[in-house]
Amino acid sequence: MKNSAQHPNYSLTSIFRSATTALAIVIALAPAAVLTQSAQAQTFTVLHAFSGEAGGDEPQAGVTMDAAGNLYGTTYFGGRMGSPLCVDGCGTVFKLGKKGSGWILTPLYSFAGSDGAFPDGRVAIAHDGTLYGTTNEGGNSGCGGVGCGAVFQLKPPASAPKSALAPWTSTVLYTFTGSDGSHPQGDLTFDQPGNIYGTTAYGGADNIGVIYELTPAGGTWTESVLHSQSYAEGSYPQGGVIFDSSGNLYGVLAQGGQTQFGSVYELSPSGSNWTEQILFSFYEFVDGIYPKGGLLFDPSGNLYGTTSTGGSNDGGGTVFELTTAYGGWTYNTIYNLSGCGQCGPQDKLVMDAAGNLYGTTYGLGHDGYGSVFKLTPSNGGWTYTSLHDFTGGTDGALPEGRLIFDSNGNLYGTASQGGTGCSSLGCGVVYEITAQ
Repeated sequence: MKNSAQHPNYSLTSIFRSATTALAIVIALAPAAVLTQSAQAQTFTVLHAFSGEAGGDEPQAGVTMDAAGNLYGTTYFGGRMGSPLCVDGCGTVFKLGKKGSGWILTPLYSFAGSDGAFPDGRVAIAHDGTLYGTTNEGGNSGCGGVGCGAVFQLKPPASAPKSALAPWTSTVLYTFTGSDGSHPQGDLTFDQPGNIYGTTAYGGADNIGVIYELTPAGGTWTESVLHSQSYAEGSYPQGGVIFDSSGNLYGVLAQGGQTQFGSVYELSPSGSNWTEQILFSFYEFVDGIYPKGGLLFDPSGNLYGTTSTGGSNDGGGTVFELTTAYGGWTYNTIYNLSGCGQCGPQDKLVMDAAGNLYGTTYGLGHDGYGSVFKLTPSNGGWTYTSLHDFTGGTDGALPEGRLIFDSNGNLYGTASQGGTGCSSLGCGVVYEITAQ
């Protein structure tokens, strides 16, 4: 994997914070986590193969869909070439729109380093078409000279463009400096007043990550560190955060905690402060270890997530559930994935209306290049179905980001490598799995 620096992975959710104020920014996270159909028999199709350099390279996050069915995403490398900070390009934001029976990719923005570099989280879409996202590095000269990362906004042209190449306007909403967090990743979450919430894998008091809030006022954004992680609680928050109906935040810590193998936390507002409570610490290889993807709520308030390795089946990672019981939480491993260490899921799951779970694995599957899977509840257990095993060829390889549904039950995602656009392993693809 072509990483310029060690960086974490991924995740977006539309479980909004309860509030009576009107929405200042209404984020269209369509399709939402729970949708109307589940995938049955399916057909796999590559919608776009990235070409590298200006065409973008290595989409590490998934895609987001607007109300018209257009897909938006990021590539970790590629774009504007020649920056001294980014030998292979600092990354891009793209749009993939349907035209006739095909799909057309439109580059929307290329990062230059000073405005951010190496985006590896999905973008959020406001109803006016404005995109919001993060870059893992760039934005300033801190954190080793490349930059500690940034939160950006990308606005479409003010009037209907005469050309598909009409420029979008990029604004850096906030640049991290290290003490306030560094290397943001994962999806952004918005509350009803329009404040932004997210995670950084590093930075903070002990340089092991923070959970932060950005608040708009007078045309600028102010950051508040809601919680700076400690080694005792757990380290390297990844995958962003989600809200429950009471305004509490939930997420995962990739390492540290009581067992040093990661944990699940709840962050609750208490006056002007926030208090972190560890709901579960992963125990060696029994429960799975090193959770990297974020969490998902089902309609009953149960939490679902994944671990990237560990478990009882050759260390392929696990899918787990946390249910409330007697004022606490009960952990249950609902499926042990088969494979190799760190080859398991890197991002959060999605759920359909029937309660089926869908996800991706980074290096499992028949050929070891990753897979798209479905878990179906059945007789008190869960049944695994492979929807696609990547071959490492034209169909892609090594999927890292989460999936999304459209209203017809079709799945969309990215593979970080493979395809036809580059030499060696390829520059990655966007794909569709069509429900039949």
